[in-house]
Amino acid sequence: MQSGVVRVAIVQAAPVYLDLEKSLRRCLSLIEEAARGGARLIAFGETWLAGYPAWLDHSPDVALWNHEPTKHLFARLRANSVLVPGPVTEEIGRLARDLGVVVTIGVNERVDRGPGHGTLYNSLLTFNAGGNLVRHHRKLVPTYTERLVWGAGDGAGLEPVDTEIGRVGGLICWEHWMPLTRQAMHDAGEKIHVAVWPTVHEMHQIASRHYAFEGRCFVLAAGSIMSGRDLPPELRRPAGVSDDTLLLRGGSAIIGPDGGYLAGPLIDAEGIITADLDLTAIDREVMTLDVSGHYSRPDLFTLSVHVRSRP
Repeated sequence: MQSGVVRVAIVQAAPVYLDLEKSLRRCLSLIEEAARGGARLIAFGETWLAGYPAWLDHSPDVALWNHEPTKHLFARLRANSVLVPGPVTEEIGRLARDLGVVVTIGVNERVDRGPGHGTLYNSLLTFNAGGNLVRHHRKLVPTYTERLVWGAGDGAGLEPVDTEIGRVGGLICWEHWMPLTRQAMHDAGEKIHVAVWPTVHEMHQIASRHYAFEGRCFVLAAGSIMSGRDLPPELRRPAGVSDDTLLLRGGSAIIGPDGGYLAGPLIDAEGIITADLDLTAIDREVMTLDVSGHYSRPDLFTLSVHVRSRP
């Protein structure tokens, strides 16, 4: 039986858009703030370092061939992306160790050498309370316009990891609608799941709550805040979008293994939401549904997962 109560937190805030150094400083400050509130797991949204490329869906120019402003913007995105491992992961890991907390954060990841060294990835990183980077997952399939800036991920990270607070995993955005990906995570015994989104609107709420109910696990649905003032000046701004228009509206929520809300959703505002997770709730809920156990049919279905990095 799972035991104990664990306080967790989602940081819903805006990074300093496309400025990795300033965003990292804000990230470290927010981790400290959440830790002072007693959180032992602290989660940030999708590609929080250093911002989700919402301009892909808010400019009529981004898909134009050989478009100089877009090329310059991609270069900015690449220059402000994270090497894994690298100086940024070392700083986050050091703080996680000093505070004794688990940290999960989405990043734009760049590769600087070897095969694929020009490619960016949408990645989700998890640091344990010892400061070690214990999970590195790249989004399997960039969604629609995201394919203009990110490459396809691999099987590394398609399983949760044991941490000081339990078995923690996570997926990125529309991976929550990939049935086999969900099943792979459920089969691996996930207890606390971090679902990162750019913003957790209604359908994302549904996906996050369904994941918690299906997997009989706790879900931290983490979203971010982004306003029109953060749209890059290289591209034309769409009609009706002002500096104060919220393009990403947050929506972060903490969900129990019965699919019910424990905290949030927090919409249209920055903040840190927390909840105390009673891990024994998992044992109570699997009585009726356990998709990897008594509610599965291994005599009819098999699933093979290639959990490895691709060169």
